[in-house]
Amino acid sequence: MDAVKQRDERRRQGKTRHPAVYCLLIGFFAGVIGGAVRWLWIALNFTKVPQAFLADPFVKRGQLDTIFWHCMGYVLFILMSIVAAYVYWALLGRLGGPWPGLLFGALWWGLLFFWIGPLTGAVPPLREIGLSSIVTECALYLIWGLFIGFSYAFEYHDEQAREPKQAGGGGGDGEPQPA
Repeated sequence: MDAVKQRDERRRQGKTRHPAVYCLLIGFFAGVIGGAVRWLWIALNFTKVPQAFLADPFVKRGQLDTIFWHCMGYVLFILMSIVAAYVYWALLGRLGGPWPGLLFGALWWGLLFFWIGPLTGAVPPLREIGLSSIVTECALYLIWGLFIGFSYAFEYHDEQAREPKQAGGGGGDGEPQPA
């Protein structure tokens, strides 16, 4: 709870973390959460795309089903998420709300599953991985992009939290009072 109070106090004072540090944190946690969800979905056979699909162009496909490559795939997903957070900051950092994040996730999914993935051999063509994999991966990347985009927008575009408290407006805690 103290971390929330500290964040709110920094906002009231107009101080926030530097965007580069915040992007590192957003990307790390997006990768940790998204990678864990992806790992669960792979274990439940919702998708046929291996956990270490980012390493697929460099490693024999038969080796990707070992625990070592599952863990490496998780780490690679975290690193990809950190890079994605910096890309979001550079390209869409001025935009607020959830829509840029959703579009950002859809763009990453499209790049990985329509263009770069099949081109490099990291992802089999869509006709080979099946509808379940397509829907599962698309949902993951939409939620992942939403997390990155909305986290950034909430920190850097939440102007209401930076507004000064109104004098004589009620209970003295800065919260609006019912009419």
